[in-house]
Amino acid sequence: MLTTLMDGLLCCLTGKSANVVVPIETSEPADGYEFVEVKPGRVLRVRHIIPEREVVDEPRGPGGRVHRKRKITVYRNGQLLIEDLGDAARQELLHAQNGDAQPNCTVEVELADPSSNPTPTADPKADKTGSVVGTGGAATSPAPTPGSAPDLTQQPRKRRRKPKRTVVIDSERTITSCKGTHADVAVFFVHGVGGSLDIWGSQLDFFSRLGYEVIAPDLAGHGASSAPQIAAAYTFYALAEDMRAIFKRYARKRNILIGHSYGVSFCTFLAHEYPDQVHKVVMINGGGPTALEPSLCSIFNLPTCVLHCLSPCLAWSFLKAGFARQGAKEKQLLKDNNAFNVSSFVLRAMMSGQYWPEGDEVYHAEIPVPILLVHGMYDKFVPIEEDQRMAEILLLAFLKIINEGSHMVMMECPESVNTLLHEFFLWEPDSPPKSKTCPEIATKRPETAKIPTASNGGATPESKAKTK
Repeated sequence: MLTTLMDGLLCCLTGKSANVVVPIETSEPADGYEFVEVKPGRVLRVRHIIPEREVVDEPRGPGGRVHRKRKITVYRNGQLLIEDLGDAARQELLHAQNGDAQPNCTVEVELADPSSNPTPTADPKADKTGSVVGTGGAATSPAPTPGSAPDLTQQPRKRRRKPKRTVVIDSERTITSCKGTHADVAVFFVHGVGGSLDIWGSQLDFFSRLGYEVIAPDLAGHGASSAPQIAAAYTFYALAEDMRAIFKRYARKRNILIGHSYGVSFCTFLAHEYPDQVHKVVMINGGGPTALEPSLCSIFNLPTCVLHCLSPCLAWSFLKAGFARQGAKEKQLLKDNNAFNVSSFVLRAMMSGQYWPEGDEVYHAEIPVPILLVHGMYDKFVPIEEDQRMAEILLLAFLKIINEGSHMVMMECPESVNTLLHEFFLWEPDSPPKSKTCPEIATKRPETAKIPTASNGGATPESKAKTK
């Protein structure tokens, strides 16, 4: 603790961070590690494993075609209306101005003339405008009292709401199984703030043994990547361009993106930018589909030297909030996987640079690829309601909950996470959805990749394709 305080004092006097992460320049590209210069002087460590595959001419299956068509209307008060333009259209108010989930709320529409509806029904749940919610979200007028003349002063006013933005999404794509023996498949792993590629150790070993080509980079300032001493190097856009360079360097014809926490935002960015190359996406504890904006009242806005003095407390807080249990095993996992081992300057710049106004609900809703959402039940950083909202907004998503996991679920429950991911890689739809009210995708469940049940500490067995 005394050393930490002395380093913090030195940091305040010199203006430089004491624990700066620098690349391991003497390391040779061995055991799958490479150093990639994404920009002049900006070097990222990347673990790239190309397994030795048997020369087998295994053609891809035909897969299944999935068609999704939606109309998204954004109103000036922040409300979001999503309509499925399929055989059975549905209307739901999914987003209110305060950000709270409000399924089956009243939708403010232009009310019809009372004379056109001679037999309206009264409902005590009518809101202050006189409209009530029916089974389909439509608004009706309350019934007048028998024997009394209609009171024109009580008639609800007609409201003409002009949408701020209307987007129609019409996506039809073929989804195929991705096996490790397919040479056109690459799997990317992207960590979040304070992590490193080492947190994916169990996943990298598991999938490389199955024959998958895996790629996992260290973000700038993390792990063994270079750590520029300028805050602009850690904005969302700077880091996203790094991930774009890594993706373009290693991408195959079909690519699977796996992100954790803040890393989910970069996977979302790549899936939106390269929908034809990104085949599937996995989001692990990534939060809701909201635009990124740094908090003005955050501990990470403190001076770097103060953060450095508080680093032991921050590490303890991360251990307490990031793991369901805080024992010797979890502490060793953090140490062995080089997690939450970044300089105070990098940590402050990363948190302050999370500004991405384009990444709103509509941006997420436009992603046409199938997405698996994995959530640790005891996650104290990301509430489950945020992942549920994400599943509602995404065009084609499945939500899986791991009952014994927390924020670092891929380190706590590697077997359950690996099984879920592998099943999702092998998944392909049998046929287009046929349900009239709740379209779901029929899945092929290979015997080698069954989902563990909740009773044994794995994920819940049902896929939660988020529709109302």
